Amino acid sequence: MLIDTHAHLNFDAFEKDADEVIRRSLDEGVWMINVGSNFETSKKAVEIAQKYPNGIFVSVGLHPINLDTGLVKMKKDEIEGSNFEKEFDYEKYKNLARSEKVVAIGEIGLDYYWKPKTTKKKEIFKQKQKDLLLKQLKLAEELNLPVIFHCRVAHDDLIEIVSEQLTANNKQIRGVMHGFVGTLEQLQKYLKIGFYIGYNGIIFKKIEGINFEENIKNTPLDKIFIETDCPYLSPPSVGGERNEPIHVKYVAEEIAKMKNISLDKIVKTTTQNARQLFKI
Repeated sequence: MLIDTHAHLNFDAFEKDADEVIRRSLDEGVWMINVGSNFETSKKAVEIAQKYPNGIFVSVGLHPINLDTGLVKMKKDEIEGSNFEKEFDYEKYKNLARSEKVVAIGEIGLDYYWKPKTTKKKEIFKQKQKDLLLKQLKLAEELNLPVIFHCRVAHDDLIEIVSEQLTANNKQIRGVMHGFVGTLEQLQKYLKIGFYIGYNGIIFKKIEGINFEENIKNTPLDKIFIETDCPYLSPPSVGGERNEPIHVKYVAEEIAKMKNISLDKIVKTTTQNARQLFKI
């Protein structure tokens, strides 16, 4: 059995055949965590999961780029879901997260890829995202749920926020860094905090300043999650086709190759890791 710990079967790319894709995945022994990016997609993820007794679970949350800060002009085709949200409705998300299918809060975090041009607006923009993150961390703590973190061009700020929360509250924040793209130093800081590290099809790409093989070799096997982030980041073996949960096997194979250990060990350990964090 494999667990795709980050899928988006609640996104429009699967609107016509989500159930077919899910059945195909489950038939191949692939379970999945279906991750929300705003209330609309989080609710849809819950509705999809409720059709299946086993094998598909949900994470709900407001992705930082789905927050309408009023400072960045985002086209609706640049993000998933038709709704930007001006603020985080704590009680609405809390009620949704009470579903027995919900096993995490996420994906939440920081994303500075699209940002305002002026220094003053950048500061306000970043603070709005930080405030959103803190609210959702509070929700995760209240519901005793782990967190699926998204971070792009903002690792140092995220590490600082999480570290401050740990110091102030003297409590552990359980979570996974989804689709980690960062330096070895940043990786080591996340591992010290206790986070799992998620790797997906982006490890097949070349990104300036990032050494995926070095990162993977330095991530203990008992801290690795495998994921697709489908419908995005299709592995080379898939060509230009839409990514699906069953393609998580290609990520597992590449990690096994980089770490020079058996695929069977990757499969067993990463599945155990996911079951441990998400309690599934």
